[in-house]
Amino acid sequence: MAQDPRGVSPLRQLRNVRALDEGRFVFEAMLSGWADQQSSRGLAERTIGSRELVIRRFEEFAGRYPWEWSPGDLEDYTTQAKSRQRPATPSTIRGYHSIIRLFCDYLTGPRYRWVADCEERFGSAPQQVCHEWNTLAHLVDYEGRPQRRALTYDEIEQFFTVADRRVETILQRGRKGALAALRDSQIFKMIYAYGLRRAEAVGLDVADLRPNGVAPRFGRFGAVDVRWGKGAQGSGPRRRSVLTIPELDWITEGLAQWIDHARPRFTAGSAGPLWLTERGTRVSLRYIDLRFAQLRDEAELPSELSVHALRHTYVTNLIEWGYAEKFVQDQVGHAYASTTAIYTSVGDDFKNRMINRALSRIYGGPHAEDSRP
Repeated sequence: MAQDPRGVSPLRQLRNVRALDEGRFVFEAMLSGWADQQSSRGLAERTIGSRELVIRRFEEFAGRYPWEWSPGDLEDYTTQAKSRQRPATPSTIRGYHSIIRLFCDYLTGPRYRWVADCEERFGSAPQQVCHEWNTLAHLVDYEGRPQRRALTYDEIEQFFTVADRRVETILQRGRKGALAALRDSQIFKMIYAYGLRRAEAVGLDVADLRPNGVAPRFGRFGAVDVRWGKGAQGSGPRRRSVLTIPELDWITEGLAQWIDHARPRFTAGSAGPLWLTERGTRVSLRYIDLRFAQLRDEAELPSELSVHALRHTYVTNLIEWGYAEKFVQDQVGHAYASTTAIYTSVGDDFKNRMINRALSRIYGGPHAEDSRP
């Protein structure tokens, strides 16, 4: 049988069905069909679910179904998102626009019969409501909060000093919680020493730590296999291997202390999650955020710094220490070098060294700045 050139839709087999709430029935069928289309493209269920949530919120805000949406509805939705008590960031708004555009593309695509079905049932058809003239343009590479930055050398030392001191204080007072405090300190040190995201660190198992034949001096901690890396374009987790670097080799001693002496106090098993709670479960992302905020405040660091600042610091330090951009890009799992560049904010010491080298190269001598003609 030849394929119908008019396309197909989930309603094709139900053309004579009339639901009690026909509008809701068709809208749910649209979302179901769109989910199937995304699933066939290999997108992760989490991505599909988050996109559906955006569409449902937009439909609720507009008070109308997709075959009645207009560009004005999108503009009103954008204005509302920007004017609420906690305004949405430009990148968040652009994400909303992108998702709504994709949904409208699906509804108006010639491969499906949504246009014909809606015209037949409701007398109106879906249209594309996202256009160049009413959506947010991407003008700069980084649109996050300007306060978000890498930590300075003094700040990173201060943060880890507070984390280590917390362990000593608990032991001196004879209170419970010293092992948990040791675990927290090692988690944050590992996030920094390998440039990990929170989910990447939380998802690690003991088996993900392995030796690097090229650097036997690091023993069993020569590399970390990251299995829960951030996906791209809605894909599932991406894997990568992160190598231990000489400048941060102190992490190996801390990992050995945790695995050989502290972790066995939480569980009898030598395998499984690397970072365990007192109940033997995997540490949560929320716990990581709360504990970092507590240590950050105790260290009297700026409140806008988040756990992700440790990853920023790692990228910045590697660039300052002279590692090639491609190596840094591979270590942190960025698909594009431009993304790595966004994370980089070299310190004054590094920039001063570069200036001194330039002065010596051009004018010669260690006091070149005083020898200008």
